[in-house]
Amino acid sequence: MAVLRRATLADAELLAAFGERTFRDAFEAVNNPDDIDTYVSATYSIAKQHADLEDPARLTLIAEQDGATVGYAQLRHGDVPPCVQGPAPVELLRFYVDRTWHGQGIAQAMMAEVIAAALADGSKTLWLGVWERNPRAIAFYRKCGFDDVGSHEFVMGADHQTDRILARSLDVGPGAR
Repeated sequence: MAVLRRATLADAELLAAFGERTFRDAFEAVNNPDDIDTYVSATYSIAKQHADLEDPARLTLIAEQDGATVGYAQLRHGDVPPCVQGPAPVELLRFYVDRTWHGQGIAQAMMAEVIAAALADGSKTLWLGVWERNPRAIAFYRKCGFDDVGSHEFVMGADHQTDRILARSLDVGPGAR
């Protein structure tokens, strides 16, 4: 089973490469290559990952199995959209599992650890944005107890997309409603 650990500054290069690869893997086939390139160069540079890891409002977790990085998740405290109504909210900003590990329980184990980490820091509501054209991810989040509460705009390069905002209370188990 995968082991999750808190990322350190020494993981910036790993996260830059893994983040770019998994983002491209998930979205490159259905988006404009220029928009993808613009987004990943701004989001997954080593310098950006280093800054994210130094940000006290963020917590990054890395999932490893058999010596390989198989996923990562990032929580972020900050601005909350008005549609998220629960108390003490925290955003699940990033949640990626390497495609070769899909269907092997990694995502469920990661979500359980994300929820534990959010609870440990006093959060009571977990929310996220997920592309409206990503039915597999939406189905996974619903299975984990998230409900659709609204939407917001996600800008990738020159493309303005719609993300569904999903939220769940942390007062119940990982898959409960």
